[in-house]
Amino acid sequence: MSKVQTLSVKLRDSYGKRRNRRLRDGGDVPAVLYGHKQATRSLMLSAEELSAIVRHGNRFVELTGDVAEKAFIKDVQWNTWGNRILHVDFARVSEHEKIHVTVPLELRGESPGTKEGGVVKHVLHQIELECEAASLPEHIIVNINHLAFNQTIHVSDLELSAGVKALVDPSAVVVTCLLPVEVSTDETKPTDGAEPEVIGRKKSEDDTTEA
Repeated sequence: MSKVQTLSVKLRDSYGKRRNRRLRDGGDVPAVLYGHKQATRSLMLSAEELSAIVRHGNRFVELTGDVAEKAFIKDVQWNTWGNRILHVDFARVSEHEKIHVTVPLELRGESPGTKEGGVVKHVLHQIELECEAASLPEHIIVNINHLAFNQTIHVSDLELSAGVKALVDPSAVVVTCLLPVEVSTDETKPTDGAEPEVIGRKKSEDDTTEA
C-alpha cells in the first residue's frame, strides 16, 4: 500500500508558456487540481519534492499549504529526456474512493526452471487495478521462486491485497519459463553456387533475353 505523501502547494495566478518557463527555471512546477464538481485550482509546487514522490511510485498525496485536500496524481508531463517534470494534474479523491490505476509488475526471486534449461519470459509488465485510493499499491510483486520449467503464472495467480481488483483477463500470462526459441536459418540460406534473388533489383542487359 502506498504511504500518503505530503506536498506543499501554492496558488498560482500567472499563466502562459513564458511564465511557466520562468516558474520551472525557479525550481517549481505548474499544476492543476480538479474533480468532485469543484472549481479547478491552478497551483505551483517544488519540482524536487514532486520528482521524489513520483519516482518512488507514489500516486496518492495530501496537499497542504494554500490548498488542503487529498488528491491523486492523475497525469505527469515530462520533458523529452524524461529528467524534468513540466506539469502535473491532481484529481481530488477521498481515501475510500474507488479509482482505476495502472501499476508495474515486478518479478522477485529465481525460477528453479532455469536450472533445467528454461528461460524466464516476462510477458505482462503492468496491470490495471481497481482499489480505494488509500489502498493503492506502488507495484505488484510477482514471486517466481516456485516457477518450474514449462510453467506459467497468470493474472489469476497474483497475490493482491484485500480490496484490490485486477481489471484484466484472469487468464492473461504474466511470466513463463520455457525453452529458448531457436531461429532456423535453413529457409533463408542460399544454395551453394546460387545467387540469392534481390527483390526489386532491375535486370541488367546481360540478364535479359530476346523473345
